[in-house]
Amino acid sequence: MPDLPDVTFDYEAALSACAAGRHEALERLYRQESPRLLGVARRIVGDTALAEDVVHDAFVNIWKEARRFDPQRGSARGWIYSITRHLALNFVRDHARVVVPSEAESARLETDAAMAQWQDARRSPDWSDHVARMQPCLDALPADRQSCIVYAYLDGLTHAEIAERMDTPLGTIKAWISRSLKALKECLS
Repeated sequence: MPDLPDVTFDYEAALSACAAGRHEALERLYRQESPRLLGVARRIVGDTALAEDVVHDAFVNIWKEARRFDPQRGSARGWIYSITRHLALNFVRDHARVVVPSEAESARLETDAAMAQWQDARRSPDWSDHVARMQPCLDALPADRQSCIVYAYLDGLTHAEIAERMDTPLGTIKAWISRSLKALKECLS
């Protein structure tokens, strides 16, 4: 079973320390996220050895570009994942490898990204205010759509796993989640 990330890890502080040239910060960041970044890269490039190269290059870029991270534009963890994902996609494009992830893999990638975003938001000082604002919006959704959102974003299930659990066609689940996210976004704005 892979190591679980330390939920108290301060990604912004690690990037700031990397920008200041502190090698131990990059090492801590590597220990914290490399297993999950390897999983993301492997899903995109389709090969473990190539994925390891992508993750290596990602950490080189993180080290070189840490000073460019802007917390106003997004989370530090999201920025790290974005670098890895872009390098993996560039590798696939540059080497003309056509890797088409299965629906389950695509759903897992979407869920992984959403879960990373949710975990970053949960650490925010505004979390309790956010939850208080979110609850009435969630309550306004039909029960089956609420379940889809909870399964996807709290339990971390893929769309396929949700479809199986709810005994509902995969396309219906995807549509419900998409519409529910749109409704939540409108409700919160």
